[in-house]
Amino acid sequence: MPRSRRDDHAPEPALPDDIDPKTLDPDVTRELRSLSKPVAERVAKHLIMAGELVDTDPETALAHARAARRIGGRLALVREAAGICAYHAGEWAEALSELRAARRMSGSTALLHVLADCERALGRPERALEIAASPEAAALKSPGREEMALVEAGARHDLGQIDAALLVLARHDLEHAQPDEPSTARLWYSYADLLVAAGRSDEAKRWFAKVVEADPDEETDAADRRAYLG
Repeated sequence: MPRSRRDDHAPEPALPDDIDPKTLDPDVTRELRSLSKPVAERVAKHLIMAGELVDTDPETALAHARAARRIGGRLALVREAAGICAYHAGEWAEALSELRAARRMSGSTALLHVLADCERALGRPERALEIAASPEAAALKSPGREEMALVEAGARHDLGQIDAALLVLARHDLEHAQPDEPSTARLWYSYADLLVAAGRSDEAKRWFAKVVEADPDEETDAADRRAYLG
């Protein structure tokens, strides 16, 4: 398990001279107005850097998110950003703490699946399943609903409950899912992976083939998985 490196006394990461706070999402900018102008501008700059780096350099993105949190942590959006960056950096406990705080402050359930996935990553699949079974999870709309299904199926897999995991995904009418929907390829891939775990290789090949069709940019290894199965 990765050790949390959060340090509220760490040096603030450097900000490029040309970064413009005005490029931040207008809704975020409006929320930052509750801070003093100098603080709001620094928070905005750190959030911009965190957003730009989270996919390519999650450690540095997290450093910027932590800096934003140190000076603007009373805002839910800042805690949410810190949680997302911690999640991408593999700092599961920190991500869980920040996202719980953001949820308490805003009441939003949009990232409920990330909370559940953090519990799973911390070796607590039962807690992930408790979140997935909550009334808040039942009320989720797409894409959160599909994301929660992926986490729930993964937690079932962790517990060795392969058939139950397959049923979780099957509830999403996989046969009629649209290939161009963002979550479809991931749902199909996870379903195929579970079929392999269940010893149902012939069925898994068909689903990996569907993933290949829905994944023209080859973001998954579905083609290799299908070829390996023969």
